[in-house]
Amino acid sequence: MSDLAAGLVQAGILLAALALAWKPLGDYMARVFTGEKHLALERGMYRLFRVKPDSEQRWPVYAMGVLGFSFVSVVLLYLLQRLQSVLPLSFGRGSVNPATAFNTAVSFVTNTNWQSYVPEQVLGDTVQMAGLTVQNFLSAGVGLAVAIALIRGFRRRQTDRLGNFWVDLTRGTVRILLPMAAIFALVLIALGVTQSLKSGVDTASGNVALAPAASQEAIKELGTNGGGIFNANSAHPFENPNAWTDLLEIFLLLVIPVSLTRTFGTLIGNRKQGYVLVSVMGGIWAALLAVTWWAETHPNGPAALLAGANLEGKEQRFGLSASSLFATSTTGTSTGAVNSMHDSFTGLGGGAPLLNILLGEVAPGGVGTGLYGILVVAIIAMFLAGLMVGRTPEYLGKKLGRREVTAAAISILAMPALVLLGTGAALLMPSTASALGNGGAHGLSEVLYAYASTANNNGSAFAGITVTGNWFQSTLGVAMLLGRFIPILATLCLAGSLAQQKKVPETAGTLPTTGPMFGSLLAGTIVLVAALTFIPALALGPIAEALA
Repeated sequence: MSDLAAGLVQAGILLAALALAWKPLGDYMARVFTGEKHLALERGMYRLFRVKPDSEQRWPVYAMGVLGFSFVSVVLLYLLQRLQSVLPLSFGRGSVNPATAFNTAVSFVTNTNWQSYVPEQVLGDTVQMAGLTVQNFLSAGVGLAVAIALIRGFRRRQTDRLGNFWVDLTRGTVRILLPMAAIFALVLIALGVTQSLKSGVDTASGNVALAPAASQEAIKELGTNGGGIFNANSAHPFENPNAWTDLLEIFLLLVIPVSLTRTFGTLIGNRKQGYVLVSVMGGIWAALLAVTWWAETHPNGPAALLAGANLEGKEQRFGLSASSLFATSTTGTSTGAVNSMHDSFTGLGGGAPLLNILLGEVAPGGVGTGLYGILVVAIIAMFLAGLMVGRTPEYLGKKLGRREVTAAAISILAMPALVLLGTGAALLMPSTASALGNGGAHGLSEVLYAYASTANNNGSAFAGITVTGNWFQSTLGVAMLLGRFIPILATLCLAGSLAQQKKVPETAGTLPTTGPMFGSLLAGTIVLVAALTFIPALALGPIAEALA
């Protein structure tokens, strides 16, 4: 079977699996967040942490819960790394240096999972499991909770309550993420992924590192996290040994974000709204997959032309098609896991995953973040439509006034500001030149990709850049924090404002939001915002390299 045929079969199986999971998983998540009963385990946790599960919160209190929980998580994960030398299963690996510990703590708490270190050389199993893996669950749970809070803003009328953050976080983690991760960890073990508490095994070629990879890999993809337990990430044979594990991992990183569109439609009582969102997400994903795939099979470099394709940086057990499929999916979500090195893609082939991140990661986005991200863009789209027809914009029966549009604008403008300011400042630093593996347009792409990845909480990287210096460790850490929490605060403010409104009845002048017209408007707004913001930077980087 040719690489093209294999790729089409893989894409077909993936789409069929997502279609089969979309309805049952989406409806199950809707039931999780609307049920009135608490599980025994959940009630025990509420008693332990003194949570009143039947009380609801205003949006500022909900937001304070998100911020406070995340702050405590950063501190605890930082301390775990700094105290690693006295922990069991550290394998003689000492304390992580302060800059790297700060960057890593921020990275995993914000669901970015950016790694500026070699995991199998720096971290022991206790920090990996008790620190990083725990945050893989909890950071995804936070994103899920914020998305549900925004949905409640659309559902509710004339109230200032959005639910209870602690209940939403607990339910999302206990009822969705934990059971799914446990099941798929066993499946990955059965398919050949390593699961070991040994530090390594001696071979004729030297010591080969081992790790509890399967349990990490399942939640790494399912929670759209992306941090690898090995430095080569999902290109490592112990994390991703064959074509079946590769396809399963791609499915895992897409299934919850895609199914949340069904959850949205179910909860607001109009499932056609979910159809529109998933169609827009799927259209953008397919378009960028086609561009990446075409670019990698039609290279312009002399070595790649002689080889017939751009094979550098790709695992031969996956090939071009599976590498392109993984790259598009991991950058369309906030996952950041890789089964090939994006730095070695062609100019256009590497530019497409970069653009996927810069679109705001809404195709389909991360766990929770993708849904609330595309809903924020939908509000901007309806605002623009209202301006064109000269009437007050509304969406899903809620009027979009100054407060709502301001919150949405802050949410979508935070990331571009962080990316462009961070990239510009880094390029002005004299030390940046020595950190780059390449000069010229490709070097610019490496810096732009680093700040795009961190500000969007993606975590993948153009591997040619070295970011272990204090400048990059600190500024990329700040980009992760602000890129995560400014949109969350703006989204919760938006949700609170929407919940306080009464429902506006539809009239003959109401723009329908369940058909191709709205879908085109939404997709156009996503592309337009990115085009106006990032085309100059992309023209100096990947576009210039592609045309060279």
